[in-house]
Amino acid sequence: MTFPEDFVWGAATASYQIEGATREDGRGQSIWDTFSRTAGKVIAGDTGDTACDHYHRYADDVRLMRSLNLGAYRFSVSWPRVQPSGSGPVNARGLDFYDRLVDELLKADISPYLTLYHWDLPQPLEDLGGWPHRDTAYRFAEYAQAVHDRLGDRVREWTTLNEPWVSAFLGYGSGVHAPGRTDADAAARAAHHLLLGHGLAAGALRAAGARGIMLVINSAPVMTRAQVLDPDAEVSAADATAIELTDALLTRQFLDPVLLGRYPEAAPAARHALDGDLEIISAPIDLVGVNYYNPCVVAAAPDAPADPAWPGLRGVAFHDLPGIPATAMGWPVVPHGLSRLLVRLSRAYPRTGLMVTENGAAFEDHVSGGRVHDEERLAYLREHIGAVADALEQGADVRGYLVWSLLDNFEWAEGYRRRFGIVHVDYATQERTPKDSALWYRDVIAGNRL
Repeated sequence: MTFPEDFVWGAATASYQIEGATREDGRGQSIWDTFSRTAGKVIAGDTGDTACDHYHRYADDVRLMRSLNLGAYRFSVSWPRVQPSGSGPVNARGLDFYDRLVDELLKADISPYLTLYHWDLPQPLEDLGGWPHRDTAYRFAEYAQAVHDRLGDRVREWTTLNEPWVSAFLGYGSGVHAPGRTDADAAARAAHHLLLGHGLAAGALRAAGARGIMLVINSAPVMTRAQVLDPDAEVSAADATAIELTDALLTRQFLDPVLLGRYPEAAPAARHALDGDLEIISAPIDLVGVNYYNPCVVAAAPDAPADPAWPGLRGVAFHDLPGIPATAMGWPVVPHGLSRLLVRLSRAYPRTGLMVTENGAAFEDHVSGGRVHDEERLAYLREHIGAVADALEQGADVRGYLVWSLLDNFEWAEGYRRRFGIVHVDYATQERTPKDSALWYRDVIAGNRL
């Protein structure tokens, strides 16, 4: 399988998960600092205080990227490192770090793919109401402008938000992510204001000259168990309704306003839109980033209880997939779900290209004799990159693939017990060891083929 000549290959990370240095050079506190230091919120009481120490080791990490032939590196900027209070004066020392990182990437001929928001909201903004508070969207646009003012002469690819569904519904609905609130209406307001912030930031970036603007969503094909086993399996009318509703809340609640200028009827976020908001939200973008790990498996179930992470969902039950291989996270491995998703998105939104901005798996890894033989991850990546090739053959407009993640890191509420990296990190010594999957991926990139 050969990929298009200009296909982008790379890896992705996020600031709080790898940087560490949470109290250095004027950085303020984020909702994840607060959440992870709250007893019982994160496995083993882990925090991102040190993480992978990337803040001090970034030059070595870029050299590692170069050795793996990466053409693109997707990283996120820590908002509290740039604006400790979430608004007002810029902390120059915070931006200096990203200045150095971008220069190092460019020297290594690696394209910087910058994400403005990967969940680390400044704590002072949360204290004022967080994303459920409309003003946060305007503060986000100001922050985006400040980052572009410093880095816009060298960064060509800009992502506004990473996975707004997670920020809104796991952060403010179920409370399993920071800031840990459990309020369905607040979650719906947060979803709308995240989109408003995206639109305001996209407009500001475009006005400042940016041309590679992207929104990244966590999307998944919504399927029945039967469809996982046989993609052509028939679906009952009741299950088809369950699939449509779930998809409206997971994917279309975010992409329809951005790409079509309207909310799906079922979207709870729509209740909080004011006149003129959708015009702002639908500011033109250049790509949609797709983070895929596993399908969303549902069935019609009239008596299913309400789920705080899914306000607006009624009569739908989620199912696991016994007998299907799963990762250490318990997520089923279904590669054809990725090709199904990419083809479907390309057909639903044909004017906007796609990029796989996260795809990867956590497995139990161990260093032995200086090597990490992660056969399960290597197989996972081979099958999912193959699924991208299948989607391209079916006409999907896919521009690139970024593996999640470059490094083992702080895995949010799971702490450090889950390893997603293609590079092993010994957290005691900070030694990096490329896993077999990394060496295999290096060769895929070199040949641009599978």
